[in-house]
Amino acid sequence: MSEPARDLILRAVGLDRSFGGIHAIDDVTLEVPRGSLHAVIGPNGSGKTTLFNLITGHTRPHAGRVEFDGHDITGMSYSKVARRGLAKSYQITTVFPLLTVFENVRIAAQAAAHSYVFWRPADGIKAVVRHTEEVLERTGLADERHTIASNLSHGDQRRLDLAIALATSPRLLLLDEPTAGMSPADTAATIELVRELNRDLTVLMIEHKMDVILSIADTITVLHQGSTLFEGTPDEVKSHPEVQEVYLTGSL
Repeated sequence: MSEPARDLILRAVGLDRSFGGIHAIDDVTLEVPRGSLHAVIGPNGSGKTTLFNLITGHTRPHAGRVEFDGHDITGMSYSKVARRGLAKSYQITTVFPLLTVFENVRIAAQAAAHSYVFWRPADGIKAVVRHTEEVLERTGLADERHTIASNLSHGDQRRLDLAIALATSPRLLLLDEPTAGMSPADTAATIELVRELNRDLTVLMIEHKMDVILSIADTITVLHQGSTLFEGTPDEVKSHPEVQEVYLTGSL
């Protein structure tokens, strides 16, 4: 008897991308089940960021395809991909530094809900304001709603970037090193937030801190020199000899 088909929210098949003759991504296939927390790891230069850019439409593949929720989105612009329910939180924060926390999140919520009537007074759009407040509560930023974004701590700026992504009401959230540069306390708080978010949406993340990945991921894909070296559970990845050799030695 054949195995039942998995309920995949994301499926990338045979992705290939070169830059100047160098294979950044070489025949990579990635399948992310709905509701899972899937991590992508690998040494610097292994192709993690390029893979994310191929998925989100920031970079077009030379070969292969990307399917989101059963629809081919290969090479589709990020704005169109986002409207389908995919959002990305960046490694380098992309907030508007001179706007308040509330304004940053509200703009994202308004753009997602009213992409063709962006000129309407935002405070008059009750649903947008209500959604903004809910996102701030969920991400622990409600008390900072009037704070200018540039005045936030590094940890709270990263949290704000995540809140901006959540304001678009995604079904799949891509996180690019969400705990980069954070203190241990901020890292722990972010791990708990990601766990909470994963109850309602699928998460695909890049993260260099191995203790974070091993404690939070359902499945881990290991990239090396643009190709998939191994994929498995945290325990399988931790004990795999080739993974230890190229990436994990000294990190566990």
